Amino acid sequence: MILDGGVGTELSHSAEGKDALDEPLWGTRALIESPDAVLRVHREYVQAGCDVISTNTWGLASAVATDGPRLWSDRETPVHWMDVGRRGLRLARQAVHELERDGECAVAFSLNGDVDSDEATETIRLLARLFADEAEPPDLVLLETLSLLTPTLDAAIEGLLAAGLPVWLSFRRCRHGLCGIYGQHWGGPEGDAFGRAARRFEEMGVAALLINCIPPDHVAGMVSYLRDFTDLPLGVYPNLGYYSDRGWRFTPGVGGEEYAEMALRWRAEGAQIVGGCCGVRPEHIVAAAQRLRGTVPGHERPADAAHGLNGADAPAPAAPAQPWTDRHQRTLYPLPFPDLSVEPGVAPPGAASYMAWRYVFGEGIGAHQRCLDIGCGTGILAVQLALNGAAHVRALDIDDRAVANTLANAFRNDVADRVTAQTVDLFPWVPEERYEVIVASLYQKPTDPFARVSSHRLPTTGGATSSTS
Repeated sequence: MILDGGVGTELSHSAEGKDALDEPLWGTRALIESPDAVLRVHREYVQAGCDVISTNTWGLASAVATDGPRLWSDRETPVHWMDVGRRGLRLARQAVHELERDGECAVAFSLNGDVDSDEATETIRLLARLFADEAEPPDLVLLETLSLLTPTLDAAIEGLLAAGLPVWLSFRRCRHGLCGIYGQHWGGPEGDAFGRAARRFEEMGVAALLINCIPPDHVAGMVSYLRDFTDLPLGVYPNLGYYSDRGWRFTPGVGGEEYAEMALRWRAEGAQIVGGCCGVRPEHIVAAAQRLRGTVPGHERPADAAHGLNGADAPAPAAPAQPWTDRHQRTLYPLPFPDLSVEPGVAPPGAASYMAWRYVFGEGIGAHQRCLDIGCGTGILAVQLALNGAAHVRALDIDDRAVANTLANAFRNDVADRVTAQTVDLFPWVPEERYEVIVASLYQKPTDPFARVSSHRLPTTGGATSSTS
């Protein structure tokens, strides 16, 4: 069975839909602003030979969440989210009708994981009303891009099943657990939890289980793993590329033939449903459909997934990883961060101090120069300047405890011979020498511009020489 590819990312290729790929709603806004572009994308996938196309309603559940992005936030005319859902469903149906593929190409109503929440119970109930009122309801509901196995997820699935339509579930999972669009993993190992959940979904009445929104090289091993737990139809539809501030960045070098080769491997592992998520285009689906025609699901287990998991021999030891270095050839793992202690009463380094430290460290600031650190606090900047090779660092602070803390940390990092510290009030202080580098990371509270100034200093709400870092 062939599922369609990305809808939101495909919209960005058309002139009328080029601005439709808003990340929070993932193209759902196009149903309001450029429905013709949505219809065109659906037609392309129907013509590509898909057995199932999904509506452009992925972000609808997000739009009605209490703190979610709004479809109507910048519009003068009222927008009812259920009308948006109806339009999404009808446009997909229209594409199927126009290409005379009724009875051959099903329509899946797409929803994202935001229906998995306490407040979404009412949203699901209203969606059931929407489906019941339509002359041509969707053929199934595709609840996709799920991640966590939460207590509320089962309730959301039961609510969707109660609408009387088949429900497909799709998760962002690989053999390492939760998986993101860049292939990053989080959450730690979970053993059989996902597999056992698959069996529970089958017993609840779910019609199919799929994997989506992960890189294609992370798909291997998932179908064979899930087959150990469930007899549900299984499918995969990964991404090609990633989202950036300039829109979707498509994976170069992966054309239709390359995607079809990957689809054959998923099929050999047992995938019964194959399609594509973001970045997968009609030409990828056409090629995959042609190559998969006449094939049957296999029972292969990828060799790399078998090592250490299914009794196979362990792989040969990997070559030692090359050290991670910066442009100055300094080793960055482990990061050579100064050994610092934070004494009682001294403010610990904050975000601004860490940003300043990163710049001082990265650029090698202070080498062979005389440096001044104003508001030294724990000495994070003074110590790094000395570690960078400063000839001498003078650290100033208004608090005796911070000065003592800086000197102690200079000693801890073997730079005490090049760091001196002094408790001073910066306003009357007169430098006794010239400094080539001056650093400061000072915490300052907002100052009332209308406050009465009774001296040459800022009002007491200021803090130009307060202890920081």
